[in-house]
Amino acid sequence: MDLLKTLPLGLYLEQPITWLHKLDPRVKLAWLMSFLFAPILANSLLRIGLVLLLILLTLTARIPLRVWKQQMGWLLILSCLVFILSTIAPDGLAVSYQPRLPENGVIPVTPPTEQARNNQTPQIPQAQKPKSKAGDFSEYNYILFKSGPFTVTRRSLELAIRVSTLLFTLIYSTNLFLLTTASEEITTGIESLMQPLRKLNWPVTEIALTLTLSLRFIPLVLEEIQNLVRSIWTRAINWKKLGIRRSIKVWLMVAERLLQNLLLRAEQISSAMKVRGFTSPNQHQVKWHQLRFLRIDWLAMAGLAVFWGMRVIWGNGEM
Repeated sequence: MDLLKTLPLGLYLEQPITWLHKLDPRVKLAWLMSFLFAPILANSLLRIGLVLLLILLTLTARIPLRVWKQQMGWLLILSCLVFILSTIAPDGLAVSYQPRLPENGVIPVTPPTEQARNNQTPQIPQAQKPKSKAGDFSEYNYILFKSGPFTVTRRSLELAIRVSTLLFTLIYSTNLFLLTTASEEITTGIESLMQPLRKLNWPVTEIALTLTLSLRFIPLVLEEIQNLVRSIWTRAINWKKLGIRRSIKVWLMVAERLLQNLLLRAEQISSAMKVRGFTSPNQHQVKWHQLRFLRIDWLAMAGLAVFWGMRVIWGNGEM
C-alpha cells in the first residue's frame, strides 16, 4: 500500500489522537460546511482570516510536523504561485488608467470636436479639486505598482487574494476534516444528520451503507493500480520502440485488467456479506462509532455561532 501512504491529501491520521479527533463528526461536518460557504460574498480580510484560522487549528491540534508539512506545504506553495500570477496578470478592464483627480486640482476640459461645434454643445465648466478638512488633497491610485511589463492594480490584487485564499480554504479544510475523521465516523455522522429524511421515505441507511462501502473500496482501487503499475515497470518495456499506437494498446489492456480486478473485488465483498447473512441494512446494522456530545463539542458549537456572527457583521462586502 505504498501508493496510498504517499498520497499528500486525504489520509487519516490514526496516531496521535488530537482534540480534533475527539470532536463529534457532526460538529466537524458543520465546521467544514462553514469553511466552504463562508468565503461566498466575503471581503478579503475574512478570506485571509479563514486561512489563518485553518493554520491555527493545525498548530493547536499538535498534528505532527511530518504530516502537515507534506500536506500543507505544497498547498501553500501552489496558493502563493496563484497569488503572484493573478496579481501581475491583466485585470480585464480594457481602459486607459489615469489619476482620479489631476495634480494641479483642476479638471481639464477637452476641446470640442468639429461635430460638437456644429451642434453648439456647451463646454463643461472647470471645477476645483475638493480638499479634506485638514487641507490636504486626497489621493487615489488605481495602479499600485508598475515596473516594466508588470502592473499591479487594485482589482488584480483583490482578485489574487480571492483566488489564492479560496483555493487554500476549500482544499485544506476538507483535507483537515479527512485527516482527523475516520471513514466510519463520517458515514455515521451523515446518517445521523439525514434522519429527518426518513419521513420522506428516503433510504437513509442504504445511502450510508453505500457511502461506507465506497470509502472502504478506495484503498482497494489504489492497491490494484499500484500492482498494475509495478507489473509494467518489471517488464522494462521500451516505449520508444513501441510507438504511439502500440503504447495506447498496452495501456488499454492495463485499464481493462484494472476494471476486471475491481469487479472481482466487488464480487468478493458481496459474497462475504451474503455468507454472513446480510439481507438488508435495517436488519444488520453495524455501529462502528457511538455518537454523543461532550463538553468539547458544545464549546465547538458555541465557537461556530460566534464565527457566523462575525461573518454576518464584519464579513460582508469588499474591503
